[in-house]
Amino acid sequence: QVQLVESGGGSVQAGGSLRLSCAASGDTYRPSCMGWFRQPPGKEREGVAIINTGAGGTLYTDSVKGRFTISRDNAKRMLYLQMNSLKPEDTAMYYCAAYQGSRAWCNLFHGNYNNWGQGTQVTVSS
Repeated sequence: QVQLVESGGGSVQAGGSLRLSCAASGDTYRPSCMGWFRQPPGKEREGVAIINTGAGGTLYTDSVKGRFTISRDNAKRMLYLQMNSLKPEDTAMYYCAAYQGSRAWCNLFHGNYNNWGQGTQVTVSS
Protein backbone atom coordinates (compact mmCIF):
# COMPACT_ATOMS: atom_id res chain seq x y z
CA GLN A 1 0.00 0.00 0.00
CA VAL A 2 1.16 3.51 -0.80
CA GLN A 3 0.16 6.60 1.13
CA LEU A 4 0.01 9.83 -0.84
CA VAL A 5 -0.21 13.39 0.48
CA GLU A 6 -0.65 16.34 -1.85
CA SER A 7 0.31 19.96 -1.20
CA GLY A 8 0.76 23.20 -3.11
CA GLY A 9 -2.77 24.01 -4.14
CA GLY A 10 -4.22 27.48 -3.78
CA SER A 11 -5.90 30.39 -5.50
CA VAL A 12 -4.27 32.25 -8.35
CA GLN A 13 -5.29 34.59 -11.13
CA ALA A 14 -5.41 33.45 -14.73
CA GLY A 15 -1.94 33.33 -16.21
CA GLY A 16 -0.35 32.47 -12.89
CA SER A 17 1.56 29.39 -11.81
CA LEU A 18 1.39 26.77 -9.09
CA ARG A 19 3.50 23.76 -8.25
CA LEU A 20 1.80 20.75 -6.75
CA SER A 21 3.76 18.21 -4.74
CA CYS A 22 2.90 14.69 -3.72
CA ALA A 23 4.77 12.86 -0.99
CA ALA A 24 4.59 9.08 -1.12
CA SER A 25 5.27 6.67 1.68
CA GLY A 26 4.68 3.05 2.55
CA ASP A 27 6.58 -0.10 3.32
CA THR A 28 5.71 -1.60 -0.03
CA TYR A 29 6.26 1.52 -2.09
CA ARG A 30 6.94 0.36 -5.61
CA PRO A 31 4.58 2.09 -8.02
CA SER A 32 5.09 1.68 -11.73
CA CYS A 33 2.88 4.62 -12.63
CA MET A 34 2.10 7.88 -10.89
CA GLY A 35 -0.03 10.73 -11.99
CA TRP A 36 -2.13 13.78 -11.37
CA PHE A 37 -5.87 13.78 -11.82
CA ARG A 38 -8.45 16.50 -11.31
CA GLN A 39 -12.14 16.75 -10.65
CA PRO A 40 -13.99 20.01 -11.22
CA PRO A 41 -17.20 20.53 -9.23
CA GLY A 42 -20.00 18.42 -10.64
CA LYS A 43 -17.79 16.74 -13.21
CA GLU A 44 -16.00 13.45 -13.57
CA ARG A 45 -12.41 12.90 -12.55
CA GLU A 46 -9.99 13.20 -15.45
CA GLY A 47 -6.35 12.38 -15.98
CA VAL A 48 -4.09 15.41 -16.27
CA ALA A 49 -0.58 13.96 -16.48
CA ILE A 50 1.06 10.64 -15.72
CA ILE A 51 4.59 9.34 -15.56
CA ASN A 52 6.14 5.92 -15.77
CA THR A 53 8.32 5.83 -12.69
CA GLY A 54 10.85 3.52 -14.30
CA ALA A 55 11.37 4.71 -17.85
CA GLY A 56 10.22 8.24 -17.14
CA GLY A 57 7.80 8.44 -20.04
CA THR A 58 5.03 11.01 -19.64
CA LEU A 59 1.55 11.53 -20.97
CA TYR A 60 -0.63 14.66 -20.80
CA THR A 61 -4.22 15.40 -21.53
CA ASP A 62 -4.50 17.74 -24.51
CA SER A 63 -5.81 20.73 -22.58
CA VAL A 64 -2.64 21.05 -20.49
CA LYS A 65 0.05 20.23 -23.04
CA GLY A 66 2.68 22.96 -23.14
CA ARG A 67 1.50 24.42 -19.84
CA PHE A 68 1.91 21.64 -17.26
CA THR A 69 4.95 19.51 -16.54
CA ILE A 70 4.99 16.36 -14.44
CA SER A 71 8.19 15.20 -12.79
CA ARG A 72 9.30 12.86 -10.05
CA ASP A 73 12.15 12.32 -7.66
CA ASN A 74 12.22 8.61 -6.98
CA ALA A 75 14.87 8.89 -4.27
CA LYS A 76 12.72 11.34 -2.31
CA ARG A 77 9.48 9.60 -3.25
CA MET A 78 8.08 12.85 -4.56
CA LEU A 79 5.87 13.65 -7.52
CA TYR A 80 5.40 17.17 -8.85
CA LEU A 81 3.14 19.03 -11.23
CA GLN A 82 4.33 22.42 -12.42
CA MET A 83 1.35 24.35 -13.73
CA ASN A 84 1.94 27.48 -15.77
CA SER A 85 -0.38 29.79 -17.69
CA LEU A 86 -3.27 28.66 -15.55
CA LYS A 87 -6.79 29.17 -16.83
CA PRO A 88 -10.12 29.33 -14.99
CA GLU A 89 -11.04 25.98 -16.52
CA ASP A 90 -8.12 24.43 -14.61
CA THR A 91 -10.06 24.99 -11.39
CA ALA A 92 -10.56 21.64 -9.70
CA MET A 93 -9.56 19.38 -6.87
CA TYR A 94 -6.26 17.83 -7.89
CA TYR A 95 -5.35 14.32 -6.81
CA CYS A 96 -2.10 12.42 -6.79
CA ALA A 97 -2.43 8.76 -7.70
CA ALA A 98 -0.20 5.72 -8.03
CA TYR A 99 -0.50 2.26 -9.49
CA GLN A 100 1.22 -0.74 -7.94
CA GLY A 101 0.76 -4.07 -9.64
CA SER A 102 1.80 -6.28 -12.48
CA ARG A 103 0.87 -3.93 -15.32
CA ALA A 104 3.86 -2.25 -16.96
CA TRP A 105 2.07 0.37 -19.02
CA CYS A 106 0.55 3.62 -17.81
CA ASN A 107 -2.30 5.75 -19.08
CA LEU A 108 -4.60 8.58 -18.03
CA PHE A 109 -7.59 6.50 -17.02
CA HIS A 110 -8.26 7.01 -13.33
CA GLY A 111 -9.68 3.52 -12.95
CA ASN A 112 -6.21 2.07 -13.49
CA TYR A 113 -4.80 3.61 -10.31
CA ASN A 114 -5.18 1.93 -6.94
CA ASN A 115 -3.72 4.46 -4.52
CA TRP A 116 -5.03 7.99 -4.07
CA GLY A 117 -4.28 11.06 -2.02
CA GLN A 118 -6.90 13.27 -0.41
CA GLY A 119 -6.54 16.03 -2.96
CA THR A 120 -5.55 19.68 -3.01
CA GLN A 121 -7.77 22.47 -4.34
CA VAL A 122 -6.67 24.68 -7.21
CA THR A 123 -8.77 27.74 -7.98
CA VAL A 124 -8.01 30.03 -10.92
CA SER A 125 -9.86 33.31 -11.18
CA SER A 126 -10.28 35.33 -14.34
